[in-house]
Order: sequence, then C-alpha cells, then structure tokens
Amino acid sequence: MASSDHLITTQELATALKTEGSKDIVILDCSWYLPAQKRNAQAEFINSHIPGARYFDIDTICDKSSELPHMLPTAAAFSDAVGSLGISNNSIVIVYDGAGLFSAARVWWMFHVFNHQNVRALNGGFPKWVAEDREIEKNIQHRPTCQFVSNKSDDLIVSMTDMLDICSSKEAVILDARSSGRFQGTAPEPRLELPSGHMPGAISLPFDQLQSNGLLKPAKELRAIFNKLGATGNDRIITTCGSGVTAAIITLALAEAGFGLHHLYDGAWSEWAAAENTPIIST
Repeated sequence: MASSDHLITTQELATALKTEGSKDIVILDCSWYLPAQKRNAQAEFINSHIPGARYFDIDTICDKSSELPHMLPTAAAFSDAVGSLGISNNSIVIVYDGAGLFSAARVWWMFHVFNHQNVRALNGGFPKWVAEDREIEKNIQHRPTCQFVSNKSDDLIVSMTDMLDICSSKEAVILDARSSGRFQGTAPEPRLELPSGHMPGAISLPFDQLQSNGLLKPAKELRAIFNKLGATGNDRIITTCGSGVTAAIITLALAEAGFGLHHLYDGAWSEWAAAENTPIIST
C-alpha cells in the first residue's frame, strides 16, 4: 500500500482508499496544539477532515491519574479507546494531523508501544491533503466497536529514573526535539512554571530540522543529520522534548532512516524540570 513501513504519501492514501481493501483502513486525525497556538483541534476536525477519519485525542487517551500531560495509558485503557474507534488488530491505521507532521507522530509511536505495527503517518498531513484539493468531509462516520488486544512494550519507553542513570553513565545518545532557545535556557518553556535548559549530555535537535515544507526529509538526509550528531544505527538513542509529543517526530525519523525503533522519555521536560534535584544545564 505504501513505499515506506512508517510513512504514507497523500497519493498512496488516496489510491488505497479506492481499493477493495480500504475497509481495513482506519484513518485517525491526531491533531493537538499547544495553548499558545490558539487552535481547537477537535473543532477543526468536526469542520473538515479526510473522509472516514475519526478523532484521536491524546489528552483523553492517556493516563488520567498522572499530573503530567498525556502520559501513556495502560494497555487495557488503550485497547478500549482504540476499539471504540473501530480499530481491530487487523486494521491498517493511518495517522495525520493539521500541522503537517506533528502530533500524529506521537500516536504512531503509541501504536508501536502497544504492539500494533501496521500504522503509518501521513507525510505532510492534512495541509498537504487540502493543498492538493483532495476530498474532505464534515460528517463523522461511526464504525462499530471492535476488539483490540494490546500488549505494552516497555522496551520503547524510559522513565525519569532511567534518564538519571543514562545522564550519569552517558550510555546513550539523548536527542532533544525542543527549540534551541528552550534547550539552551535562553527562551521560556510553554509551561511557564518550568525552567528551560536541558539534561546533562543531551543534544539539541529541533524537530523542524527533520522536515522540509511540512514533509519528513528523505531517509538519506535523515541519516546524515543523525550521523552528524554522533548517532548511528548501533547506538542506544533516547528521544525527549517538552511533553513527549515532538520527541516522537525524532523517533519516527530514526525509524524512517533505518535506525529502528528507539526509546522515548515519556515524562520528558515536563517531568524532569518539575522534579527536585534533577540536574539542569543552561548556557
């Protein structure tokens, strides 16, 4: 259906939706925005979306017992949530967002955490779909609830305890997707109660450096970026960001570059900077 194991182009999706196997495709609008962006993701979805799409809310499908934003839910909660969206273990899941390639990467990663491999992110997302004058709709199509069985893979997640050990031992490459100003401590965090800065040993890789015109860069260019930062396919790599969203863009780019699936620090800067006695570096 697609030329990549992790991405799908707008043309590939449009073609797939016309095939007999399209009944197995489930499209998810995974749009999410920071408050400063002043965009209402769910309202935008209701107003227009790719035909047949359903809305995946990362602030709802999460660990509601945590004070941290949109932390991973339990396997049971994830199963119930995606099953209610009409997704089964046999579904081909396509995720997209209204920014091009932003929060959809988080949901792509979530499906991998819960051991559903047949998931691809729409490269260029809804903006590219609309720019190409492809079909959109306002009606929300409801699919019957399906059974979805998930098993959480802790191999793709690291905790703050893990991160403290990694920062001390320097046994992994830590790639931080936040802006360089936030990383260096010269620009404020969106969550104003938190200081900016970075973890010891972390490397700045703003997620937009992995993109060009709203698209993830080709695999060859991504490999060159990672290699220049000292990250290769043989390294253990940890991705992080502000709240676990844009870190997943780096994780997706690593997979697309052929480096495989790597760990993501789910608590991210929201947890690290709020904790007592965690080291913070600023310049």
